[in-house]
Amino acid sequence: MAYRSILTISTSAKGSLTALGLASRLARAQDAHLDVLAIGVDLSMPAFTGYPGTGMVLTMGPNAACEAATAIEAALRQALAGEDPALRWSIEADVAMTGDLPALCALHARYSDLVVLPRPHGQHPVPEDETVVEAALFGGGAPVLLVPDDLPPDVTIGSRPVVAWNGSNAALAAVRRALPFLMAAKRVNVVIVDPSTQGSERSDPGGLLCRMLARHGVTAEVSVLARSAPRTSDVLRRHMRDLDGDLLVMGAYGHSRLREAIFGGVTRDILLEADVPVFMAH
Repeated sequence: MAYRSILTISTSAKGSLTALGLASRLARAQDAHLDVLAIGVDLSMPAFTGYPGTGMVLTMGPNAACEAATAIEAALRQALAGEDPALRWSIEADVAMTGDLPALCALHARYSDLVVLPRPHGQHPVPEDETVVEAALFGGGAPVLLVPDDLPPDVTIGSRPVVAWNGSNAALAAVRRALPFLMAAKRVNVVIVDPSTQGSERSDPGGLLCRMLARHGVTAEVSVLARSAPRTSDVLRRHMRDLDGDLLVMGAYGHSRLREAIFGGVTRDILLEADVPVFMAH
């Protein structure tokens, strides 16, 4: 089991080079083809075309987006030129208005086994990054690997993966999509924060998941933790540090995205603060 088609999407070259580097290493390791999409985002607002002077703005918007797409593509091509010649890759530049960006990203993600993206709200924040992540997850139905900006170059990931398990469909989808990583690891840690005292798994939290993983040749151990910090994400991040984990696997958006955006949630907190690569699916 392996990923054969890996995609990375960039709306800003400066914030995407680390994700591109990891995507390239994963593509070589998985014998996969790497697809790179460089997008220039047109920020003009067609709703205001009736106002004086907006004609010039609407002309400048697409032109600026085309220039941005060309510049991003050139920067990414330069980075890819230094990769191993054995790497199979292709790159495409495109332009999208803000409202069309999700559909464009979802179309490409839909035909990819894995989408590697910079973590939103990192050191080089780009407003469109979270839109791209959600488009890949929901519109494209693809798993997403989020990469922090400060990930060291040439680092390998997946030797010490941690699965954040809560029994949800999203968490199970993430585990299934992450099997190529989990099967390659010597040992996987399944962490459960404040397991439910109700339901069929209350007497053996994570037991059925470990059985499923064992049938794939994965050796897994379970850590049951109390919620000893104000947020579940704080407990997960501390657990990752304690284990020196190098990959967090978790389901995305247990609640609605609108609710998480307003009230907060584990997904939202991880998007804001994770300092290790995070594998998400829904």
